[in-house]
Amino acid sequence: MFTVDDMMTRHPHTLSPNHTLDDAHRLMRLERFRHLPIVDDNERLLGLVTQRDVLSAQASSLGKATNGDDQIYTPLAQFTDRQLVTVTPEASLRAAALSMLDRKIGCLPVVKHQRLVGIITDSDFVAIASTLLEIQEESEPMEEGE
Repeated sequence: MFTVDDMMTRHPHTLSPNHTLDDAHRLMRLERFRHLPIVDDNERLLGLVTQRDVLSAQASSLGKATNGDDQIYTPLAQFTDRQLVTVTPEASLRAAALSMLDRKIGCLPVVKHQRLVGIITDSDFVAIASTLLEIQEESEPMEEGE
């Protein structure tokens, strides 16, 4: 059985609650990912900011002229009180995938002893599916005429 530990991204990029959504946006754009864990000094997972959060803040910032708020400079501490769905490294890949599908979420932070040790995303599962399809295609006999 394959586990989350076999496929997760170890030591993902993180930010602290003192960083802003703008900091998150810059890092996400630079590193080309969509999910960013928020951790404390001991690597304990506090929250998660997503590309959707950043886009929402940017759209809200367009209305800055009317209400004076610029949400892109919101501290990430505001994203730490969410109910996070996490997984352990020992969890099966199938269980992790089903959890993401059931909840319609794009990633699962991987936590061990209350510390963030990795992250697994929908992109990881697409890569897994692609590899399995390639293996299947290689193992199927060629039909005549191909």
